[in-house]
Amino acid sequence: MTTIDITEKTLADTLENNDIVFVDFWAGWCGPCRMFAPTYEAASQKHPDITFAKVDTEAEQALAAAAGITSIPTLMAFRDKTLVFSQPGALNATGLEQVIEGVKNLDMAKLRAEAEQQQA
Repeated sequence: MTTIDITEKTLADTLENNDIVFVDFWAGWCGPCRMFAPTYEAASQKHPDITFAKVDTEAEQALAAAAGITSIPTLMAFRDKTLVFSQPGALNATGLEQVIEGVKNLDMAKLRAEAEQQQA
């Protein structure tokens, strides 16, 4: 699967209709963003079970602000509509693969139970 572009209007639907969503916040003028793009695209081809999305922070400034993006590239991962990973900086292929496997292997029931405990 190739990467898809996300906008403020399409983010909610994308999270709602996909179990795992990775989102790369980037900009065309950002050198590290351009260096990370082929790695991210290759991962999207390798993992067709995951939705890989990109947000152009120049075109989607309100979405970037709402997501708290202060540095790009920033990679976020959502599992079952829950933010489970957020980190600025470009990853190499090995680092990205480790994040992908970590997100896939998360015990979401345990994560929800811990969140509920913290709220109580």
